[in-house]
Amino acid sequence: MTTALITGSTAGIGAAFARRLAAQGHNLVLVARDTKRLGEQATELHDRHGIEAEVLAADLSTDEGIASVERRLGDRTHPVDLLVNNAGFGNKGRYLEVSMADELTMLKVHVEAVLRLTSAATESMRSRGRGGVVNVASVAAFVPRGTYGASKAWVVQFTQGAARDLSGTGVRLMALCPGFVRTEFHQRAGMGTDNIPNWMWLDADKLVAAALDDLARGKTVSIPDPRYKALMGVVKLTPRGLLGGVSSRTGRKYGPQ
Repeated sequence: MTTALITGSTAGIGAAFARRLAAQGHNLVLVARDTKRLGEQATELHDRHGIEAEVLAADLSTDEGIASVERRLGDRTHPVDLLVNNAGFGNKGRYLEVSMADELTMLKVHVEAVLRLTSAATESMRSRGRGGVVNVASVAAFVPRGTYGASKAWVVQFTQGAARDLSGTGVRLMALCPGFVRTEFHQRAGMGTDNIPNWMWLDADKLVAAALDDLARGKTVSIPDPRYKALMGVVKLTPRGLLGGVSSRTGRKYGPQ
């Protein structure tokens, strides 16, 4: 049985990855900040699917938290075959409305943690000649939209570059770029969602199924829904100056309230 490590595993996309991978027979290492929720999740997945579910409480906005997950990824006696870097959050407010401390925390989680954990995982995977990494980004990576979009754009560019450098080693890397997904993300950030059209919402379980199919096919970027694929096609054809204005207005309409 192979082992998958998932950060931000207790809710949303991370929880959907945990459910899907457990159902497929993978052992899990579940990473999040809330020890109680981790324990409950591990027990449920073990009882339902008969897999081993290890828990690792870690705050990826701290050096200590990142280092603890790095150590687990580097454990050659209990190797991790798939890493899902899913942990992340949003800040309510536009640029200069968010404190610098909160902006830097976002970069710690979305950029530094992703870099360090991907590096720890792939070094071990490369030596074994197999493994995979899914770095959860966002369609926000493709539009000019503040620190969140910029951090997710970094995730996409980094993942594509690393995938190219590791080509032929047996290690696959993919950036997953979902749109709006019904999770705890917006609630935690204090963002209103009532004015987001129903058609823009994605189901986390279907999204994860499509993402894992894309990883198996060797894709380095996954936009796992036809609606968002079409939208991103339009984005590619839109002049950057115009796109910036549209993105700003859309952010005010569909973003933080």
